[in-house]
Amino acid sequence: MNETKRKAIDALPPLRRRQVLSGLAGLATVASIGGLPAMAQANGENILRVRANANPSSLDPATGGSGSDHTFLYNHYDTLIDWEPDTLAPKPGLAAEWSFPEPKTLVLKLRDGVTFHDGSACDAEAVKFNLDRNRTAQISNIKQDLASVETVEVTDPLTVTLRLSAPDTALPLILSDRAGMMVSPTALGNDPETNVDREPVGTGPWSFVSWTDGEKVVGTKFDAHWRDGVPGTDGIEMFVMPEESTGLRAVQSGQVHIAYQLSERQKILVEKIPNLGIVSGPTLYIHQLYVNAARGALQDVRVRRALSLSVDRNAFVAATQANVGEAAYMNLPKAHWAYSEAAAELTTYDVDEAKRLMEEAGYGDGLELDLRGYPDQGSVQRQEVLLAQWSKIGVRGRFQNAPVAENSGRFFGEEKQGDLLMSAWTGRPDPSLTYALLYSENSFYNPGRVAPPEGFADAIQRSRETADQDARKVALGEVQQMVMQAQLTIPLAVRYEVDAVTSEVQDFNANLLGKPKFNDVKLG
Repeated sequence: MNETKRKAIDALPPLRRRQVLSGLAGLATVASIGGLPAMAQANGENILRVRANANPSSLDPATGGSGSDHTFLYNHYDTLIDWEPDTLAPKPGLAAEWSFPEPKTLVLKLRDGVTFHDGSACDAEAVKFNLDRNRTAQISNIKQDLASVETVEVTDPLTVTLRLSAPDTALPLILSDRAGMMVSPTALGNDPETNVDREPVGTGPWSFVSWTDGEKVVGTKFDAHWRDGVPGTDGIEMFVMPEESTGLRAVQSGQVHIAYQLSERQKILVEKIPNLGIVSGPTLYIHQLYVNAARGALQDVRVRRALSLSVDRNAFVAATQANVGEAAYMNLPKAHWAYSEAAAELTTYDVDEAKRLMEEAGYGDGLELDLRGYPDQGSVQRQEVLLAQWSKIGVRGRFQNAPVAENSGRFFGEEKQGDLLMSAWTGRPDPSLTYALLYSENSFYNPGRVAPPEGFADAIQRSRETADQDARKVALGEVQQMVMQAQLTIPLAVRYEVDAVTSEVQDFNANLLGKPKFNDVKLG
């Protein structure tokens, strides 16, 4: 190690210094054994290899339940509406244009000549089939996304008209998410209850080749893609590597070109590795606790609020993210236009008030909870820090860890296992959708299916009746205050994007949603 690097590391606080030295030791170990298998770029191969942080829960956009699915889904599906990476402002996708001729009608004008990977047409009939499937099929997990849609009509071969139950200015951005990902009706046998979770057929840049569960998802270039120059590579291979240290070693050794969503603690390591670049920026990704408010002590709002108030979020960010990120006092970061200072005050650290609430609720002698989480190193560290903080109010428990798709399915699905799940909210392009999905009574992400506070639905609707951002901010501020007072989730920390890339990678950028897209990436 050169003297400049040694001085930089010695200047760090003790915790971060230990983390950095540990990481460097891991990289040195890789170097000493020759590293992981390198890419054959020199042989003219044009395959983009990416380290992914979780196995998908499903490759069918209507049936999946994990926010980490999106990065896989974007490879195989386009959306009706797209968004600008820096602002999430809507822009054309499969729909070349859209309009609201009157407040309760949305008209989509589709691109001509777009086909699915199986050669069938992505026309108005296919879009109607998908939107009806997403909002009504029993297997759909995204019915809530399209709750404002009453009917979908085919106006002509390239025009779809959505009749709404109420004005909904959030709908274009909702159609930039799962609800706007179009699946081939032919691949589904024209049956909306059929699932293509293992064999996706969309219109996206790469057509599906294979999925080795827990290991790799492979796609090959879709030559008939409607966008010129997309994709930028002949194929894509997504390697499932939940451990962040393994992901960093993979990109440093040349096994992959991109390792996304590395730990914030690894940022200083990436910056000091000569052959790597870093792509970074704020995101909507929030580390948080999902609360089953229908179980035991968690039915009492005083207990839920005590759990939140006893978390020193700034100390949590320092310990788990090396201060790369920010404390999360609601389900949005401070940089977001809809952030509410009034809502943030409801979750400010106050251990004395937390103790008082526990005493008042009858748990002054302590409380043991059934906790669920994930087994990767970063998740385990967050669990340890949280339990240490909760010990101040007598709350204890042990996290039962399993992979993301497995534990999320058990917690949110029919089994309803666990009191709390430490996971994340990976964000949605429109904030009203974030709150509707997290807190609506029948939402997949509301594990107890408990009713949100009175007035919640009305405030959500008011935020969707206007395109004026200031008016929307007021209505969404009311929503955020309601749900933070009820504490049906417990936000902890905002994650910042930390992606490591090799020198061959061109045209890869971070986005505010925090879910990378690789459509434009080229290798040179």
